[in-house]
Amino acid sequence: ARGGGSSPLSGTMQKVLVILGPTASGKSALGVKLAKKFKGEIISADSRQVYKGLDKGTGKITKKEMQGVPHYLLDVADPKKYFSVSEYKTLALKILQYTGVNNKLPIIVGGTGFYIDALTGSVSLPEVPPNKLLRRKLERLKVEKLFAMLKKKDPRRAKEIDPRNKVRIIRALEIVGALGKVPKIKSAPSPYKFIFIGLKPEQKELEEKIYKRIWNRLYGMIHEARKLHMQGLSYARMETLGLEYRYLARLLQKKITKAEFIEQLYAETKKYSKRQYAWFKRNKKIKWFTMRGVEGFEPKEYKKIETEVRNMLG
Repeated sequence: ARGGGSSPLSGTMQKVLVILGPTASGKSALGVKLAKKFKGEIISADSRQVYKGLDKGTGKITKKEMQGVPHYLLDVADPKKYFSVSEYKTLALKILQYTGVNNKLPIIVGGTGFYIDALTGSVSLPEVPPNKLLRRKLERLKVEKLFAMLKKKDPRRAKEIDPRNKVRIIRALEIVGALGKVPKIKSAPSPYKFIFIGLKPEQKELEEKIYKRIWNRLYGMIHEARKLHMQGLSYARMETLGLEYRYLARLLQKKITKAEFIEQLYAETKKYSKRQYAWFKRNKKIKWFTMRGVEGFEPKEYKKIETEVRNMLG
């Protein structure tokens, strides 16, 4: 590979680089830099960027920011329909095979821990089919009631899940109903050798970045949400898409003011970033970097990461 790294296909197992971290930590920009250096192609691991039209709210990378580096698993699903982690894994494994055949370094970039764990083999997905009768019954309940039910039935899973994501809570309750609990993380055989790089900026710096991003995208997000609603995305479905879209749905329905939208979204995004890190830190294989100058990548900081990746690739 370019930049002194070995071929991703060298040895008995194909090497796959994983770049993870909380929201606004600079993952996308780092992924592009390393892809250009090591002949890589990027597979997104973001549970909302898979949806078409969810661009401004999710901070989806633009064509210009991609700098010619191929990106996969963006815009592959209809936002009106739920896209499962099983569907994600199926598509991602096909892309891993494709990049391997073409002698490219696959680089998984994202902040959705469940997607990353499913793909890297650290969690086995339960084969529980949808229970339509149970779903209809649970959908009538408020999200607070559903979360309380999950806490009682499976406290471990309740600690890991977004307490306001109704779709995921219902799915967790569905699995609990079938299996007694959501299965714990466990190792599973894989033909790939995964190399993990984690970005963890200083908390104060990250929070400043989150706040600036909300302001910079404010009017773009509002315009995007209006357009999505006009195209048939219901406010109820928008709420289940979480974070920005939850509060955009409330703003457009005049349930909250613009000032409340900013305040509530900022508070919830900070909490989400902490949940992301709590999920990731269980993986002891991650090599963490406390970035400064987020997305600016001070030369010294970036060089450390590049050197580490080169060494890990062999």
